[in-house]
Amino acid sequence: MIALSTVSYIKSVSPAALEQQIGEVAYERSARYRKIATAAYYFMFLNYVVYYFYPLSTPLPDFFPWQYWITVVIATAIFIPSIYLMYIGARDAGEETLTPRKEHTLYGGIYETIRHPQALGEVWLGLVIALYLNSPLLAVLSFIFFPTFYYFCIVEERDLVIRYGQDYIHYRERTGMFFPKREKDKDK
Repeated sequence: MIALSTVSYIKSVSPAALEQQIGEVAYERSARYRKIATAAYYFMFLNYVVYYFYPLSTPLPDFFPWQYWITVVIATAIFIPSIYLMYIGARDAGEETLTPRKEHTLYGGIYETIRHPQALGEVWLGLVIALYLNSPLLAVLSFIFFPTFYYFCIVEERDLVIRYGQDYIHYRERTGMFFPKREKDKDK
């Protein structure tokens, strides 16, 4: 599932590059890749639940060594801002969240401050689910999402440069990838 999700997502965020090879049908194909990637990504989390009921024998403890309510508080403290970022990012990106369109322009809203709010929110979901399931092994495994999502963002930005050209390069210079740029950083 990880491989299917990763390959499909990379293809889904590269419609402009794909268009150079196969024409305008690339955007429709990218939308299909995005749906496949999303389904595979969320299917991986079903595997987390299956693991909870059928754990593997590992050197890690079966549960975190503190009381479960502490884990729930930590998970919720991560989940709330994550889901908020995902919501705001999806709202401001509009249909482009799942369906890339050639005629779509650069986004406004939160995208005026950071370039990848949805990725910044979504990257934490694996860890949040692992924490709610009280599983140290799943929590450790969830950290694979961090370099993966970073790579997704790099690939997407390469395609956005093809798609929007100099406008995107200027946008990238004035906004932070995951966190807002400080004023002095914008001048560089």
